[in-house]
Amino acid sequence: MFAVMKTGGKQYKVQSGDTLRVEKLAANAGDKVQFNEVLMVGGDKPQVGSPVVSGAGVQAEVIEQIKGPKTINFVKRRRKHSSKRTKGHRQQLTLVKITDILASGADKSGVMAAVNGAGFGIAAAPAAAKPAKKAAKAEAPKAEAKAEPKKEAKKAAPKKAAAGGDDLKQLSGVGPALEKKLHEAGVTTFAQIAAWTPEDVADMDEKLSFKGRIEREGWIAQAQEKTQG
Repeated sequence: MFAVMKTGGKQYKVQSGDTLRVEKLAANAGDKVQFNEVLMVGGDKPQVGSPVVSGAGVQAEVIEQIKGPKTINFVKRRRKHSSKRTKGHRQQLTLVKITDILASGADKSGVMAAVNGAGFGIAAAPAAAKPAKKAAKAEAPKAEAKAEPKKEAKKAAPKKAAAGGDDLKQLSGVGPALEKKLHEAGVTTFAQIAAWTPEDVADMDEKLSFKGRIEREGWIAQAQEKTQG
């Protein structure tokens, strides 16, 4: 049996026992993860998804977190500016070994879903975390919610602001659109930006198409001043 799965924007044809490199996953070495975007399951009774096969999944064991080969990018600015820059980049990858292919019942397996793009201190959350939050909301008495709606609304606002982290628009060149991109990438505080390494900067440049804005605007230095202040 084989399967065609999708992860990190790429498709892979896999069989049990295969070892492959995929876009970085939010998991540690030794963890068992499950890829739920299965486009096709082959074998005696092939199934083709529309776009995915319902209930199918590919389970794998994380071997280690690795980096791809180094690529060199040379950027030359337009005339009258006489600026140029050479930068290197190594893509962060995860080496996994395929252990099992499930044609059905994957949604009830209880194995942690494979999530891409964990970085900058972001850890993967188990699939059961979201239902727990919903259950907590369901248990809250409705009478209390109706009692003082205005006061609860005022109290909810600071919590939302705290969850969002720092106001990244204080950085030079960061508007609402760029702040949204950073939040989607998991960057919410000045401390995270202040701790970026050159590899992190290159990774963010490539993922979010900042085109050298981070170095040009001096975000790291600004973030360090914000954290120290």
